[in-house]
Amino acid sequence: MSTAILSHPVRLNVSISREMKDRLSMISETRQKKISALVRESIDEKINKIEEELIADQMKAAYQALAEENLRTSDDFKFVDAENLR
Repeated sequence: MSTAILSHPVRLNVSISREMKDRLSMISETRQKKISALVRESIDEKINKIEEELIADQMKAAYQALAEENLRTSDDFKFVDAENLR
């Protein structure tokens, strides 16, 4: 997990359910961390996960495109290979 350095912090208001707030409060007490710190860490982890998924999707698309290009290239040489079998 990468921890963002808050050089210029900004305020963000988010509405959550009472149940989620209670759960955050309980975790905050047991971990001895402020709720805001827990929320920042959670957001950071989620953003990192989404970014990793986006990169994985881009890599998958690139590999698929490369595989298709390799198939077209090998198809171009299929007759050349057949000539060598005689």
